[in-house]
Amino acid sequence: MTRVIIVRHGQSTYNTEKRVQGRIDASTITEKGRNDASLVGKALSNIQFNAIYSSPLQRAKETADIIQSELTIHSRESLVGQTSHKLLEIDLPLWEKMLTADVKQKFADDYRTWKERPHELRMLVPETEGTREHFPVLALYEQARQFWQEILSRHQGQTILIVGHNGINRALISTALSISPSRYHSIQQSNCGISVLNFSGGLGEPVQLESMNQTQHLGETLPSLRPNHQGVRLLLVRHGETEWNRQGRFQGQIDIPLNDNGRLQAQKAGEFLKLVAIDFAVSSSMLRPKETAEIILEHHKSVKLDLVDGLREISHGLWEGKFEKEIEQEYPGELERWRTIPAEVQMPEGENLQQVCDRSIVAWQSIVETAISNQLQTGLVVAHDATNKTLLCQILGLPSENFWNFRQGNGAISVIDYPSGLHGLPVLQAMNITTHLGGGVLDKTAAGAL
Repeated sequence: MTRVIIVRHGQSTYNTEKRVQGRIDASTITEKGRNDASLVGKALSNIQFNAIYSSPLQRAKETADIIQSELTIHSRESLVGQTSHKLLEIDLPLWEKMLTADVKQKFADDYRTWKERPHELRMLVPETEGTREHFPVLALYEQARQFWQEILSRHQGQTILIVGHNGINRALISTALSISPSRYHSIQQSNCGISVLNFSGGLGEPVQLESMNQTQHLGETLPSLRPNHQGVRLLLVRHGETEWNRQGRFQGQIDIPLNDNGRLQAQKAGEFLKLVAIDFAVSSSMLRPKETAEIILEHHKSVKLDLVDGLREISHGLWEGKFEKEIEQEYPGELERWRTIPAEVQMPEGENLQQVCDRSIVAWQSIVETAISNQLQTGLVVAHDATNKTLLCQILGLPSENFWNFRQGNGAISVIDYPSGLHGLPVLQAMNITTHLGGGVLDKTAAGAL
């Protein structure tokens, strides 16, 4: 496995001025940016890196240098930070240096395209011999693909750190997971946010997004809401551990309660979220998510918990209650198909992923619609591994076959915003936050069967 940790540069002068930065190198990191970069370094200090790559732009390069200075002596001394032009920020030549507010005014139609259909944004860039047609987002995704193809073959089985920018980091995550450029704005990257990708091989081979946009090392519980946020924020939580999770036994729709560790995980999630203003709460109707939600809501006594059948775990049918080795004996080759082509597997006397997808999306859409119509801002949704992964695929416009691209630890929290209401695209603000469970940046929860 090749582990890649991706960090966005610290806050820059142009970030504070709300100017478009793009590729120009006029912007430098602020004192807050430098302090936050130091906090990233401390958060990553116990990880042994084999290489560090950064964008050559000074706001990213300085962030990388500060992070490297905080790493353990062994890592620091053996590492040489490298810059790569394939980590440059998105190229927006007609907008660079401008205030975002002025871009909205002067390039109103193009700015609307940028927000609603980013892959279609086209710029005619003046050059010495006429004009050049430039599609900023499409060019960035091609740049990201080239970076992966170059880097992954060079660092098989190693751990590398990448320090880039909002745009290129989104493109790196998106190209790794095959997320369309049309969803460019569906992934958020905060200044000094940390994301973790695990590659089994090269680009196009299985890859897992272990976590995305962690900001807890910066003293932030959750990424802050964007300006002009008009919609709803959903905190999607996987239930705490059960005894069957710990044993690696398939549970599906068998109603196994939390074990002691699962209750502790739920308590830690509750403690973590206690200062977050939660307006409503929904859980799968099964015992393990219901109990997880109830423990979290001990800090939010006035919030009523609604139970929704559509969020139940996948029915594994005749696999339920069995260990992997038993399933392999009774259904030869089916576990391997479940691990590699999950969307094509029909559980014997159970469900397939399309059925889980259909019912969970109906439930999810209903939750969002109800919240928006009642002008509620933040909701807790507690469900299961397969349900959550299916919902994450839907949120990012991916088919169910991308199911294994997402990790969901027991007691982990993901943050999904609908900044423009139900009719705008959702934004995955953060995914699989597990720092409250004591593992630091990396997810140390047991993988567990479903």
